[in-house]
Amino acid sequence: MTTSETTTPETTPETAVPALDARTAGARVADGALLIDVRSSRGRAATGEIPGATLADRDDLDALFGPADKPAISLDTPVVVVCGSIDGSGPVAAALAARGYTDVTHVDGGFPAWRDAGLPASAPSDAAGA
Repeated sequence: MTTSETTTPETTPETAVPALDARTAGARVADGALLIDVRSSRGRAATGEIPGATLADRDDLDALFGPADKPAISLDTPVVVVCGSIDGSGPVAAALAARGYTDVTHVDGGFPAWRDAGLPASAPSDAAGA
């Protein structure tokens, strides 16, 4: 129960990155924050996409952000991370904060909360979920 696999992101020091409700996160994005969607392509097909979101592989942050010692995006860029749940976005947001990003948040409730708040989202492209 105390391992990193079973501890929620909000309770571990390494993931002490603010989780915002979807409406607040949407307002940050509207104000210019970079929205990073770390859901898998299958997850996006099954549940819908967020128009304008930057897609990133949560297991390869270097692909978008560059190596930790040579960031490709300014460290003071406001970033909002969304996944299918906070279990996906929290660790990614924490990893970005650990790399030196100073204004990182993630969406409490993930994409379902984003969609349920009425924020921009496309319909699923994979109606069968397969």
